[in-house]
Amino acid sequence: QLAESGGGVVQAGGSLRLSCAASGLIWNTHNMGWFRQAPGREREAISCISKLDGATFYADSAKGRFTISRDDAENTVYLQMNNLKPEDTAVYFCGATNMEAFYGGYWDFSLFGTWGQGTQVTVSS
Repeated sequence: QLAESGGGVVQAGGSLRLSCAASGLIWNTHNMGWFRQAPGREREAISCISKLDGATFYADSAKGRFTISRDDAENTVYLQMNNLKPEDTAVYFCGATNMEAFYGGYWDFSLFGTWGQGTQVTVSS
C-alpha cells in the first residue's frame, strides 16, 4: 500500500514536498516513482529512483526543479518540487514495482503496478 501526502495549492514559483509512505511491501526490492496525470491527459512518469543504487530518472519537465529521494529507514519516497509552474498542475501518484523496471540504463514505466490514491497539486499563476 502506498499513501501520498503533501499536495496542495501553491502560487507559481513556489515549492511543495510530496511524500509517499509504503507499507505491506518489501521496500528494498522495489523501484519507486512519481507520476502525474492532468485532466484530459495520460499519466506520465515524472521521476523514478531505483532500488539498488539510487539511480534516478527525471522527465525533461522536471529536470532542474524536482528532486526525488528515498528514506529506506522510513520506507518513504519524496519528491521535492521547486519553482512550480501552472503546467505542473495535476494529480500526482506514487508508484512501485519489484520488477526490473530499470535495466541497462533504461526505465520501463509500464512495469509499475502498485499505486497510491494520488494527491492533487494545483499551481496558480
